Amino acid sequence: MLSRRAAIVAGGAFAVWPALAQTARPRVTLTTALGAIDLELATDKAPITANNFLAYVDKKRLDGSNFYRAMKLAADPLSGLIQGGLQGDPTKVFPTIAHEPTTKTGLLHKDGVISLARFAPGTATCDFFICVGDQPFLDADPSQSGDNQGFAAFGHVVSGMEVVKKILLASVSPTAGEGVMKGQMLDPQIAILAARRSAG
Repeated sequence: MLSRRAAIVAGGAFAVWPALAQTARPRVTLTTALGAIDLELATDKAPITANNFLAYVDKKRLDGSNFYRAMKLAADPLSGLIQGGLQGDPTKVFPTIAHEPTTKTGLLHKDGVISLARFAPGTATCDFFICVGDQPFLDADPSQSGDNQGFAAFGHVVSGMEVVKKILLASVSPTAGEGVMKGQMLDPQIAILAARRSAG
């Protein structure tokens, strides 16, 4: 990982210790009912979004929340996304944050990327999703009309994708959910027992 490599200066004549070269990205472990998911957050590229997520972690607001949605792509049922968070609980959500589009951060919706769910840009709080497979349609695309800002990616899974895939394939209700989310709501939901910072 770049943040742990020594920086080589003047063709290798001098080395700088990793701690001096670059600050390590923070990591978070989501302990779920199906196992652990370890995340690395890109506070360097998406500082507003990543630090917002860390605020929920540090205040233990995500403890006892759930993964509640599994969206499978029709063309490939083993690909899609899982979504979790507080589902707008007014007693736990912090104020909304500014949107950081992929055109600004350079963080694309690749396999294992974690991103912030939203309605209009600037309405996001803490609900998030994790991609299974590459999902370029979630990236910002200025060439499109209307809301073309995409979603705010802010990190990626470093271990535990097998847990993510289990959640994607978990049972869903055929009738729960509204609009495009109908038939995508997990039944039962998968508990997030705890969310904590972890060692890198």
